[in-house]
Amino acid sequence: MEQQPGTQAEIGTSPYLNTEAPGSMATPNADQPWQEWVQPVTDFLSDLPDELGKFFSDYKQPLVSVGLIIAAFISVKLTFALLGAINEIPLLAPVFELVGISYTAWFVYRYMLKASNRDELVGEFDSLKSQILGKKDA
Repeated sequence: MEQQPGTQAEIGTSPYLNTEAPGSMATPNADQPWQEWVQPVTDFLSDLPDELGKFFSDYKQPLVSVGLIIAAFISVKLTFALLGAINEIPLLAPVFELVGISYTAWFVYRYMLKASNRDELVGEFDSLKSQILGKKDA
């Protein structure tokens, strides 16, 4: 096997040694795929606040509606869970029933037996309705 002048064997270098000067900024081929996906990710993250703002401004009404439906569903579930927990406490459910029956009996006695008391109840209801909804101009 004859060596030609200028080959690596003649120069005395190995093909596996790094022949670049120390401190040079050569990028190995393994870093190129990493850099290829870093740029799109940084572009996406930098545009994300603007895109989210545009999305929320475009779909404000449906998002509010969905949020209210979810909040109502959660409220109903929490209410049922709270009532179920209260019913599990001994003697508390019968006490609440007794209070409810007593208040109903008082309300019927106070407002429903006489016509004048019913008129008073209607007047109080109309007053409350006008405070909440505002007065109508007749």
